[in-house]
Amino acid sequence: MKRLLVLDIAGLTPRMVDHMPGLRALRDQGFQATLDPVLPAVTCTVQSTFLTGELPSVHGVVANGWYFRELGEVLLWRQHNALVGGEKLWQAARRARPGYTVANICWWYAMGADVDWTVTPRPVYYADGRKEPDCYAVPPRLHDELTRDVGTFPLFRYWGPAAGIESSRWIVAAARHVSRRHAPDLSLVYLPHLDYDLQRYGPHGPAPARAAAELDQALRPLLADAADQGVTVVVLSEYGITPVRRPVDVNRVLRRHGWLTVYAQDGMEYLDPWTSRAFAVADHQVAHVYVRQRADEPAVAELLSATEGVAEVLGEAGKRTAGLDHPRSGELVAIAAPDAWFTYYYWLDDVRAPDFARVVDIHRKPGYDPAELLFDHTDPLVRLRAAAALMRKKAGLRYAMSVIPLDPSRVRGSHGRLVGDAADGPVLLCGDVAAARERIAAAQVKDLLLRLAGLPSRDEAAPSAARNGLRS
Repeated sequence: MKRLLVLDIAGLTPRMVDHMPGLRALRDQGFQATLDPVLPAVTCTVQSTFLTGELPSVHGVVANGWYFRELGEVLLWRQHNALVGGEKLWQAARRARPGYTVANICWWYAMGADVDWTVTPRPVYYADGRKEPDCYAVPPRLHDELTRDVGTFPLFRYWGPAAGIESSRWIVAAARHVSRRHAPDLSLVYLPHLDYDLQRYGPHGPAPARAAAELDQALRPLLADAADQGVTVVVLSEYGITPVRRPVDVNRVLRRHGWLTVYAQDGMEYLDPWTSRAFAVADHQVAHVYVRQRADEPAVAELLSATEGVAEVLGEAGKRTAGLDHPRSGELVAIAAPDAWFTYYYWLDDVRAPDFARVVDIHRKPGYDPAELLFDHTDPLVRLRAAAALMRKKAGLRYAMSVIPLDPSRVRGSHGRLVGDAADGPVLLCGDVAAARERIAAAQVKDLLLRLAGLPSRDEAAPSAARNGLRS
């Protein structure tokens, strides 16, 4: 049985590998394959497919978040592994080899997973409203070991306008700590660094190339450890980030036509999912559209199909073809045009925007907000205000880090739809040339990893939707 190190590098594409000599050396030792993701090509969905070998119609992770009908709430970035249906990779491994050990270092849905070592971002939420950097770790002593030996998890460098290489360096150090002390049979390590500048500036130009080189340098010690320990390395990605130039306010379209309703508190407007006849949970280039009455679906689909920047609207047949026919999905699924992406915005006047719109708040926003990676360019004093808020925080006073723009026009890269050019899509690299192939579907990754570990896998054949993808 061989030990495996599986690196999930967000946004890695063949174009990015060109700027990463360490990964090129791994590729030259083994092989590189085109990786066909599932729809939507977003973190939680594709990772769940990697680990279960199933489409979203089976594992149920239809996006990074969705409308929980039983709660009447839109919730993104939940962390409990019980949300993922299907047999996990490590469960299949343990059927063949009891005692198979697994470390999850920042892959999603880590909490509650039946693995041996877990590390995942988890802020401290104090009663007075403060949010402080920290992580969650299992076993509990691992948290204290990492804090002592690696430092406090750099939460504000993991996401937000200050996000950068520091968080990926911390994750690499944590992975090395666990590997050296415990030698897991399988290490799953998620590295977010390419996500940042590729969304801020797009995938072409000096900034993305610089980010790729930074990450490659940060990975060198982990790759060296793997070589010294005889560990097989697999590097993969969930999506490729492609250039975009226009945000599409899908919820504002629905509101202007009377489908979406809001309620107001203290002069601020909030999405009202309980009374809205239709609303969208926007997630990069894909939006799940929840329509309360079946009879309204054709009219909503017609409206969205006619909206500039919307390439396609999937109904029941389209969702079935894409492997998205799960009860958590919206009645309709909108897919953006190649150069477009969906905002979550639903207010019609920025004066009425909720206060969480101007801060980094991934759990209260009813959709994904890439503007959280940017400082508000319309405010010349934004960095001074951020510094003042930080001083209030350090003094123990209440503060609000209201530095996020309500103008999304500076977002230059996105993902979620399936791309046609493999150079812009996700990729898989492996140091074991014996497993070489030119192409692999996301739903086949689980079997590949089992075989690389020397363990039995299920039939190689994958569902056609997972193998071929939906080209929108």
